[in-house]
Amino acid sequence: MTGWEELASTALVGTDRRPYQGDLLDDAAVEVARRRAGRKTGAGAPQEAQGASSEDRGASAGAQVAPGEERAAVGRRAAERLVRIMGGEHERLLPEWLAAAAATGRRVPPYVLPELLDRGRRDRSIRVHLGVLAGQRGRWLAGLNPAWDYLLEEPTGETWELGGAADRRAHLRTLRQADPAQARRLLESTWERETPDDRAEFVEVLADGLSMDDEPFLESALDDRRREVRQAAANLLTRLPGSRMSQRMAERARACVTVSRKVIAVEAPRACDKAMERDGIRPKPPRGIGERAWWLQQILARAPLSIWGHPPATLLTMRIPDWDAEVKAAWVRAAVLQKDPEWARAMFGWDPIADLLESLPPGEQQELAADFVKKHDLDSQLIMVLGGVSSHWREGLATAVLRKIVKVATTQPWNLGELVKLAGERIDPVLSPLALSYSPVESVQQVAALLRFRADMYKELHP
Repeated sequence: MTGWEELASTALVGTDRRPYQGDLLDDAAVEVARRRAGRKTGAGAPQEAQGASSEDRGASAGAQVAPGEERAAVGRRAAERLVRIMGGEHERLLPEWLAAAAATGRRVPPYVLPELLDRGRRDRSIRVHLGVLAGQRGRWLAGLNPAWDYLLEEPTGETWELGGAADRRAHLRTLRQADPAQARRLLESTWERETPDDRAEFVEVLADGLSMDDEPFLESALDDRRREVRQAAANLLTRLPGSRMSQRMAERARACVTVSRKVIAVEAPRACDKAMERDGIRPKPPRGIGERAWWLQQILARAPLSIWGHPPATLLTMRIPDWDAEVKAAWVRAAVLQKDPEWARAMFGWDPIADLLESLPPGEQQELAADFVKKHDLDSQLIMVLGGVSSHWREGLATAVLRKIVKVATTQPWNLGELVKLAGERIDPVLSPLALSYSPVESVQQVAALLRFRADMYKELHP
């Protein structure tokens, strides 16, 4: 009997009837990994190895022995729920389960690794948690299968000097939170040796704790050969109204726009020169937008919002004879880039997009979203707005959404699918009793059931 057949037979009849030397689940996980990698420990191994123990099989035929684990695995019930989620039960909760499990500092059991690593191959968004959850066994398996080698680029806890790109980003991010100046100096010390891709990602780390102390370094990054580096630096300098780049943008904006008592006169730029390109203005517009409109929007989006001399609510009441839509679209982008709460609040009233909510604290996000839900019909825009609100919605937003579900259930029940899923995935799971008692409508009960599922999920991860 081959190694694989032995494992399968033992799994079918149970270890009481067919004793197995070693860890059945661990050995099965290794065998699955090897088969997916095109390797076998059974029929493809030397004859003398086929009847050996799991340790002997690992040592024969040039095989490697999996390293030991330093951290404990999540509990049995938590692991079983992970298997259910990956099997299709509330599959969209997988990122939340992984994030919550990673926060505990524990790993997943070996038998789920092949399927989980395959998921990570297809879905980049979950990889950030797999570096912690896969443990030593996961990284070992990733070395056996090229399809899983992405895991080797995820953080492992190594230092700035010895770690890979992901470890160094994690190290820089942690240091930036503790000592922004020291993090910047560390980055400056190795800047010239970094790859273009790493430079762009390292610059983005500086968003945390950003101050005018970072301005000289970011100004120099505008001369980088890589466009992504220049764009990342320009985005951060836009958040510093006193930066040299912001002042240059202010001058360009004043040359284009004149604000009088009731009218805003606009003359879009007629050319995009090299100085503008250095400051992050992209010369080639996307399809469907004219060059002058594109340059105008970028200039106004990067100009300090303070140059307008009036509150945004006042400016929105003024008449703009030419380029009206372009100016207001630029103000939306400026509010997002500069993370200005007053402008984000005002522009959300003009163009309610999810990106504007990111500039507001979670409580205000939920208040604006709840008001939007009350006044707006169920459509794709409402779903997008709710999708931009931080998770664990409190009672105000939860109640507004549940009321909307009940209302729509009587007129368009076929249109509720996404809203029901979003409510179940984003409402704070401690509010499951509220949903359960809110209405007997089937769609509301579906929300309550999903909240209960999530509440149990957190309990299992924090026994």
